[in-house]
Amino acid sequence: MMQLQAGDFLLRPFVAADAPAFAAAIRESMSSVGKWMPWAHAEYTEEQALSWFAFCDASRAEGSAHEFGIFQRDGVTLVGGGGLNKLNTVNSSCNLGYWVRESAQRQGAAVAATVALARYAFLHLNQVRVEIVVADGNEPSAGVARKAGATHECLARNRLVLRDGPVAAHVFSLIPD
Repeated sequence: MMQLQAGDFLLRPFVAADAPAFAAAIRESMSSVGKWMPWAHAEYTEEQALSWFAFCDASRAEGSAHEFGIFQRDGVTLVGGGGLNKLNTVNSSCNLGYWVRESAQRQGAAVAATVALARYAFLHLNQVRVEIVVADGNEPSAGVARKAGATHECLARNRLVLRDGPVAAHVFSLIPD
């Protein structure tokens, strides 16, 4: 199983045994993650987690996305998730996203995961541009992008669709050193 070291954290693909912790992490994080991630809801189930894990495995196999769980160094304690998706083979670019459960926020996991995922994109997926798109008003995620070294490029109108409809979003980018 592929694993990425991310400072004090470990990124690895989700396995079925992670489903209870994943569902609990989503449910605990509705006031933070739930506000910005339309897929997160207060009744998130283990079955939904398993469905997401299967989608992640299939996407990794076809090369269209590389999603990981963010874990404590022990590889067992779930902190959140992050990944690379929307891989554009013509322009060698992709999107990078992340979330951290409420009880583990502000401990460096998202920044460490972002740096590790960008490095993976550049070194192993031959990407020349990684974008991080953050809904306007989501200051914690914008702060993660900045701390990870991303450049703020613009505020794009109607760039994301949240529960209440389209919203403007900040576009950040990382490029290889």
